[in-house]
Amino acid sequence: MKQNMILVVGCVLIATACAEKEQATTEALDKAPMTAPETVAPTAENEIWQNESLRMHMHDHAETLDELNFALADGNLEAAKTAAKWLAEHESDVSVQSDWLPHLYRMRTEAEAVQTASDLATARAAAERISAQCQECHVAAGVSTQ
Repeated sequence: MKQNMILVVGCVLIATACAEKEQATTEALDKAPMTAPETVAPTAENEIWQNESLRMHMHDHAETLDELNFALADGNLEAAKTAAKWLAEHESDVSVQSDWLPHLYRMRTEAEAVQTASDLATARAAAERISAQCQECHVAAGVSTQ
């Protein structure tokens, strides 16, 4: 089951990661509604990913991003905004390594862009940037999604 979820996440990320990446400004990062959780030191074997709580939380991100993308594919902007709201505002008790936080901040900023989008094209572009942030974080963490 876990392997299937990782495969699904990888496919979604690959399908949407081709979008042009935008760099968030410092101002956008400062405005992102995320409190920085306690950081955890990395290890050579990425032992941080052995933390079941973190893996499950990241799977929640992937499932919610899937919901957002499925809603956009169906032309349902309101349902996409509901999923984006969770991505932008949810709280977490999992520890995240400090150098991964910028990816989370930018993901939340792009989720906010989906929430404020007035049309499907704008929301789709922001959703692609969310996927790009997920992929960049996986690269930074040395975690394969395949």
